[in-house]
Order: sequence, then structure tokens, then C-alpha cells
Amino acid sequence: MLNPQYLISAELLKDEIKDMKQYPFCLPVIKWLDKIYFHPKVTFLIGENGSGKSTLIEAIATNYGFNPEWWSKNFTFSTQQTHSELHQYLRIAKWFKKPKDGYFLRAESYYNLATNIHQLDESGGWRKIIDSYGGKSLHYQSHGESFFALFMNRFGWQGVYILDEPEAALSPQKQLEFLVRLHHLIENDSQFIIATHSPILLSYPDALILQIDNTEIIPTKYEQTQHYNIYRDFILEPIQALHNLGIPQPTN
Repeated sequence: MLNPQYLISAELLKDEIKDMKQYPFCLPVIKWLDKIYFHPKVTFLIGENGSGKSTLIEAIATNYGFNPEWWSKNFTFSTQQTHSELHQYLRIAKWFKKPKDGYFLRAESYYNLATNIHQLDESGGWRKIIDSYGGKSLHYQSHGESFFALFMNRFGWQGVYILDEPEAALSPQKQLEFLVRLHHLIENDSQFIIATHSPILLSYPDALILQIDNTEIIPTKYEQTQHYNIYRDFILEPIQALHNLGIPQPTN
């Protein structure tokens, strides 16, 4: 049985953009974007810092209806409006059936989320919001622990999850555990769009990897990604890799 594809594609409405030289339209990912199709299970966006993958994923999330900082049913907060206007120039094709759940994770807004949960729970209510995140204050856990509590407790079946660098706070072991959770949710009809630098996350076998460079956005096999090859070469020959960077070995 095929997964329901809640998000099908994103198309840039270039005819409506007045100046492609202005930010964010000058970014490589936007410059070469016409229309991208999402995988019904997982779509990864990869590229160098500054390529625009986070800007694109934020625009997709905002166009879909999420808060540009961080969104779930309970949150519409904003600390400072830093998101671009790109979402206004996207056309998102959706499946007729709506997901039962959804979340946009923007790692840099994490502290604001934890604070907002605390403030809302302090204001009263018959049910504590933090119960949906494992019941323990996110401020009283390590960054990685609280991230993982989000994945394990808040994410549910039949959802759309748009994640910007979810590996940011996770150890390699926790990234592997995240893959297990990812797979479990996908088996229960959830769809993911993820911007990442992690070769561990990229290893998920049934996914579309879209690589962004200065000339195009292309589907790429895992073993052909720069992420995989850099990590592989370094792990196999760390001394040689450091030598190539001009870092000599100690003489004693």
C-alpha cells in the first residue's frame, strides 16, 4: 500500500517575481527552482551553507499554513519576523485528504518553543501542553534529550512533518534512533520533508534526496552525495584527510 502523499509538489511562480536579483530570489535554490515533486515518504534537501535550503523549507512550511518559527496546534508565537516573502510565490499542490497531524521544526527557534510551552502551562488549563512532549519541561533536559522527546511524544500518525536540520542537537546514536522513529511514523502514513547535513539521516533507504548547488537542483543517490563521500573518506583515512587540509600530525 502506497503512503498518502499530503504534499505533492512546490512550484515557484517566477512570472510574479519582480526582481530575481533580490533576496531571497538570488539564492541558488530559488534561482534554479521551477517545480519540485516530493516523495510520499521522505524528501531530503541538501546543499552547502547559504544554498537556501532552510529558506525554501521555511517557505514551504509557511505556505502550507505553519508558523514560520515553529508550529503545532497550540503555537502561533513569533519573536522577530525574520522569514522571507518566498512563501507568497510558491504554489503547493496537496492531496485531497488532509493529514491528522503536522509540525514544522526550526531548530534555531527551539528555546522560544520551550519558553512558550512553560508560559502557556503556567497560565492554567485542564491539560498541560508539556504532556504531549513527554511531561518533563524541555528547559530541564539537555538540548538533545528535549529534541528527542519532541520526536517520540509529539509526532503522531498520518502527519506532515517539515524539519530544518533535526540532527542539530542529536548525537550519532540518537540520529540512528531518530531513523527508527521516522520509519515507524512513515509506516503509519506520515510524510517528511527534511533539510539536513547528516549522512546518517540521508541513509534512509526509501527517500528522495534533492541536492542544491550553484547550477541546479537534482535528485541524487545517497552514495553520490558530498555528505556521504566526505565522511567516508575522512573516517577511512583521517590522517591523510587532515594532511590534505594542511594540518600536520604532531611530531611527538
